Amino acid sequence: MFQLILGYLALTMADRAAKGGSGGRTLGQYLASIRADRKLTLRDVEDQTKREVSNAYLSQIEIGKIQQPSPNVLHALADIYRIDYSQLMEMAGYITQSKARKQSERHGRIPTFAEHHLTPAEETELMEYLKFIRNRNTAK
Repeated sequence: MFQLILGYLALTMADRAAKGGSGGRTLGQYLASIRADRKLTLRDVEDQTKREVSNAYLSQIEIGKIQQPSPNVLHALADIYRIDYSQLMEMAGYITQSKARKQSERHGRIPTFAEHHLTPAEETELMEYLKFIRNRNTAK
């Protein structure tokens, strides 16, 4: 899992650099990463939501075919994944970002992997890897 996160971090940083720092992670990509972190299959999610979210529908959300699922679906996923419902509503475009959240993002203090429940050792290694990448980029 840790190598997956490191790979994701490298891709995310390259993506942000290419897009001028915007990040650009979609709701589907976010939900897919959380589901993978929780080690759930599409069918597991379907079962845990009592078929409120079918595995086919969730698959379409994750690949980006459905970009604005209903608030009921987002609420069911937030419950199953134990993540913030309002963040999902923001990502789906139903509500705008809160003022406090905009400020934290502007200063680069958003917890990128908070939902992934990293161990302290993983957090330390991730920060070391980030320091390595930043040093490598400044040396160029």
